[in-house]
Amino acid sequence: GRMKPVIVVHGGAGRIFKEREEGSRAGVVRAALRGYGVLKEGGSALDAVEEAVRSMEDDPHFNAGCGSVLNEKGEVEMDAIIMDGKNLDSGAVSAVKCISNPIKLARLVMEKTKHMLLTDHGAHLFAQAMGIPETPGEKLVTQRSWERWKKNLEPDSNPEEFQKDLGTVGAVAIDSEGNVACATSTGGLSNKLIGRVGDTACIGSGGYADNRSGAASTTGHGESIMKVVLARLILYHMEQGMSPDMAADTALDYMKTRVGGLGGVIVVNSSGEWAARFSTKQMAWATVKDDQLHYGIYAGERHTKPVDEALRSEIEGF
Repeated sequence: GRMKPVIVVHGGAGRIFKEREEGSRAGVVRAALRGYGVLKEGGSALDAVEEAVRSMEDDPHFNAGCGSVLNEKGEVEMDAIIMDGKNLDSGAVSAVKCISNPIKLARLVMEKTKHMLLTDHGAHLFAQAMGIPETPGEKLVTQRSWERWKKNLEPDSNPEEFQKDLGTVGAVAIDSEGNVACATSTGGLSNKLIGRVGDTACIGSGGYADNRSGAASTTGHGESIMKVVLARLILYHMEQGMSPDMAADTALDYMKTRVGGLGGVIVVNSSGEWAARFSTKQMAWATVKDDQLHYGIYAGERHTKPVDEALRSEIEGF
């Protein structure tokens, strides 16, 4: 291969409460290291982003997979998307219940069907046909999600206040062949209507990947992201010659001024330059490039350490 592989991950933009900061940092770092491990062994960008996202779906600190927020009826309904920049193939699922890793199902939709998006009952039947084990719904519900759901049911509650903690997880990568990919997964909005589909499952909004320009994965207020088709908008700006940082900031700024929406994005372009930008207070992110790990949560925060050192502390416990 000729390209130096790069992976970037995010654990959701919004407000990360103090007691969850460490867990969020550790979670994105672990995901980035796992994805990078795949790339270092010559694995594809597609495999790397799936692996990174799966790692965060299994981590209850994030609003995806186990740890997802609950809808109005107190159930977990999840959305996920994956996209291959080589041929623009994509797979997505929406409103899926009772599986641990929606990103895995999205990948199967892409590879085993002629379709791009399966929803609810149909996605459930497809998962069964593919032999994906069922996870009892309550297994995905954490104490935290349940308490938040109860609180949001109180007559004087303001679910909007809680939406500031907008979790989605995502990853973008470029592999040694120069192929890019993106993956995004979420439990959606707390106390959302049954059947609500946010930006995550929608191609161009929750994510987009095209070898000609790069890949982006988004997080934030889903309805706002959909209005401006945020992921595709960022790639458009890069096609016009903007750097990943500039493209991300320009698109986030447009979303804020045009529809009052806040969010965050991770981006990698076709030459392996990356960005992690957000208009919310915080966004947990991590990236590995040139065997250096970088990560942060607050605007302007960026820690750097060599990958082998990070892997050592990973094995010893963060």
